[in-house]
Amino acid sequence: MRKYTFIAIGGMLGAILRYYIKNIHIYHYKEVIPLNTLLINISGTFLLSLILTVAFEIYVIDEGLRLGIATGFLGAFTTFSTLCKETVSLMDQGYYYSSISYMGFSAMLGLAAAYFGVIVAREVVSIFISNKNSPSDLG
Repeated sequence: MRKYTFIAIGGMLGAILRYYIKNIHIYHYKEVIPLNTLLINISGTFLLSLILTVAFEIYVIDEGLRLGIATGFLGAFTTFSTLCKETVSLMDQGYYYSSISYMGFSAMLGLAAAYFGVIVAREVVSIFISNKNSPSDLG
């Protein structure tokens, strides 16, 4: 039951943050590609890769907490369905090039963010954790 509570709380917070970021007006941005959703999905992909790499390879994270962050928070924060709906909307409006670009950028940047998240977890986070766990030299 505990893990479901973590997932529910994480999902609520992730959905609220996505709603907030989705409604931020980006000044002087006049293109039709939904930049807010793209940024949400790319940042969520990076964080998911980072957190799960840490959880499974570097440092044991409690299962309930891990599920609350990965499945709950980041599952609600990122959204494939919105990406697809916005792509179809762009096509309906006749923005075929923009819809293809949006899907292409989402896929390429998403894969790059996932890769970068793994690399950051393995290199930076593992160094931070190993320094934290090593005895300090007092003499």
